[in-house]
Amino acid sequence: MTAPKTVITFNDLENWLNERRVTEVECLVPDLTGVARGKILPRGKFTEDRGMRLPQAIVGMGVTGEFPESGPYYDVVDPTDKDMQLRPDPSTVRIVPWATDPTAQVIHDCFDHEGKLVPFAPRSVLRRICDLYAAEGWEPVVAPELEFYLTARNTDPNTLLKPPIGRSGRAETSRQAYSIDAVNEFDPLFEEIYDYCDKMELNVDTLIHEVGAGQMEINFFHAHPLGLADEVFFFKRTVREAALRHDMYATFMAKPIAGEPGSAMHVHQSILDKATGQNIFSNEDGTASDAFHHYIGGLQRYIPAAMVLVAPYVNSYRRLSRHTAAPINIEWGHDNRTVGIRSPISSPAARRVENRVIGADANPYVAMAMTLACGYLGMKNKIKPKPEMKGDAYLAPYSLPRSLGEALDWLRREPDLHEVLGKEFITIYTEIKELEFDEFMKVISPWEREHLLLHV
Repeated sequence: MTAPKTVITFNDLENWLNERRVTEVECLVPDLTGVARGKILPRGKFTEDRGMRLPQAIVGMGVTGEFPESGPYYDVVDPTDKDMQLRPDPSTVRIVPWATDPTAQVIHDCFDHEGKLVPFAPRSVLRRICDLYAAEGWEPVVAPELEFYLTARNTDPNTLLKPPIGRSGRAETSRQAYSIDAVNEFDPLFEEIYDYCDKMELNVDTLIHEVGAGQMEINFFHAHPLGLADEVFFFKRTVREAALRHDMYATFMAKPIAGEPGSAMHVHQSILDKATGQNIFSNEDGTASDAFHHYIGGLQRYIPAAMVLVAPYVNSYRRLSRHTAAPINIEWGHDNRTVGIRSPISSPAARRVENRVIGADANPYVAMAMTLACGYLGMKNKIKPKPEMKGDAYLAPYSLPRSLGEALDWLRREPDLHEVLGKEFITIYTEIKELEFDEFMKVISPWEREHLLLHV
């Protein structure tokens, strides 16, 4: 099932709302974290002429809701807190299936007073990358695999998370990878999630139980990056809402539970020739093309510097450790799950690359922009990849930054990524992440009290 493609113009959107007798419209803008910001309007107030305005800084805030007090941030965001204009993208309209009254949700794009896209809004960044591909006659195709944990309700951040109670009345205490019965423990929840996704026309495919206790994975059908980023944005919101209705939490933290594997958002990607519709990763004889290898070369060259875009929090780096179903480097290989860049078994027409570095906590717009930008630079600059990793990549050295602070330094020193993703976006992103890192460093952890209090 695909998104409502008949909703293209604002008149189409008006008709869609009228046919469903919508009484309220949630006007949404994804911020840097991926949180839905915006306003809820009565149906009668939602008109094209009226538009909607929000302060520019709303899409440039951190996960704690704080802003820098001074610095380069305000070379991009006007210090007088000017408004931006929001315009709905009619193709994104979805019903809100859990709302009591008929309610729609519509994602908006952000524009300045001159009618230009706000360059640091995450959706604008992904549009920018897609436009670079279109200028080359290329069409990127992606398919995300999104992992998440179900946990018991937890209202105290100082208390450890625990797996939720299933139908059996018991919580999971062991690894249940690919277990059908373990998924069936939460049948009522997943039936409601699928029902919500069906009503919202989301492109979801397979549900599986992952390695961790209470860890699940949902796969999406392949499609255009912008539309799929929208669907991941909607899906995260939907799963969290459904879980709350079943007295549990759903979390997309990269590493929510110590001793359990982290959660990733693996993104499969291939590139089509827009004129012919052919996959440019394969030659006519079915062999891997130069474009395929150059794409991998770009990922290897730029992912380390771009890491903070897809590992955006201090918690993200706890996921990336040896032998935990997460990569520690950017080796590549065929059908090899120990590497950061995997090429799954496929036919020539379906040849693709899977980026396994991205965390589930990443903003889907930023994540897809990042991986496509790295591949784009590889193809444009004809970057050759390292030799294929045939064995266990966990035996190779770390080649990714190990902390948020280190990752920020690497991104600041990579001008090619600044040019492709936009200097304004890089400035806003790094300033906000620096602020979050500074706030985290004010917190003293239990480990420090346990091991340092009486021993140093």
